[in-house]
Amino acid sequence: MPDHKIDPNKWIDLYSDYLFNYTITRVSDREIAQDLVQETFLAGLKSMKNFKGEASERTWLISILKRKIIDHYRKINSNKGKAEVRINYTDDESEGDWLEERVADPFDKTAEDTLQNSELGDAIHDCLGKLPQKQADVFKMKTILNYETEVICNELNITASNLWVIIHRARTAMADCLKTNWF
Repeated sequence: MPDHKIDPNKWIDLYSDYLFNYTITRVSDREIAQDLVQETFLAGLKSMKNFKGEASERTWLISILKRKIIDHYRKINSNKGKAEVRINYTDDESEGDWLEERVADPFDKTAEDTLQNSELGDAIHDCLGKLPQKQADVFKMKTILNYETEVICNELNITASNLWVIIHRARTAMADCLKTNWF
């Protein structure tokens, strides 16, 4: 049976350099890397009771750190395309600051975007035409029309597990076809 004991008092001496080196190669910023390692140690302390001993302490800390790095990049990417507009105003009754966060307009398309979307649509249509009829029907209903599983099963008289086999095969075939015909 594995040993479930961990000793957070030794983490800094044993793992901080390794975790820092692991992190710096992924974020390329010393301060961010240090912060992520600290957050990892803190999260490890908070979740010590969840440590089952199925992996080494270091492997367990690395798995926490990987999630911290992913969260870091998610946070960065969620702020992309946003801008702030700050306006100072004064009128007869009041004065102050007004702050608006502007999110990138999804309808602000260039001619190149429109052309790519049109080409992708044509490629999808062509690839759908190459699928067996049942796969094409299931793919359209589930992926394009967003029908619920139960509706599709009732309409096509298939079981839910059969639906998932068909949709998996259709998606695999579509991906292969798009790789060949669009990329």
